[in-house]
Amino acid sequence: MLSSESMSAIEDLRQTMARLREPGGCPWDQEQTHQTLVRCLIDEVSELIDTIDRQDMPHMREELGDVLIQIVFHARLAEEAGLFNFDDVAREINEKLVRRHPHVFGTDKLQTSDQVIAQWEVIKATEKKNGPAKSGIFKALPPRLPALMFAEAVWKQIEKKQLPVGEGVDSPKIRVLGEQLTTESLGRMLFELVAAGRANGLDPEGALRLHTTKVMRDVEQRRQPAAS
Repeated sequence: MLSSESMSAIEDLRQTMARLREPGGCPWDQEQTHQTLVRCLIDEVSELIDTIDRQDMPHMREELGDVLIQIVFHARLAEEAGLFNFDDVAREINEKLVRRHPHVFGTDKLQTSDQVIAQWEVIKATEKKNGPAKSGIFKALPPRLPALMFAEAVWKQIEKKQLPVGEGVDSPKIRVLGEQLTTESLGRMLFELVAAGRANGLDPEGALRLHTTKVMRDVEQRRQPAAS
């Protein structure tokens, strides 16, 4: 449970954001929309990731705050539009955490992380089944992931669902120039590919996104029933 001091700090933050948005507040904050804040959110998350990579705890605390204010900001915009508020956001995620952890908050008993992940996926699938309908194999993937995370997420779906893919994709583990993959060697190869792309006037981010999209399209086509 959060202490009264913690609750006060959260409420203080919400009141500060409200004051910035109100008449007589900050002109810049008053001009912002959900759309204009997207770049800010990406930047702040990137800066937080940098502190995590460097294990810089003092600056991580600061960057966590910068990410938190983005959430408070978006919630405030939604509240002004009469859609939802910060309490609704916190309540919904709390209910989801409790619902997806029956081994903690219920009677189920799980012993390993693998068991937890398997159960999580089952519960998540049930929730999605009861939610808005989505067509296509990959529709549940976040559409704005960075290209590398996007490719990884697509491959995860292909592996999990055992989807048919084209030649050269079925056995990626052996297509690494005969080298045993480690975190270090993988990072080096990825960096060298990026450097080679830039040296040839190519956009590595765009190239990977384009190819991943092509893989998705090919998989979707292979899954379509043959015309009678």
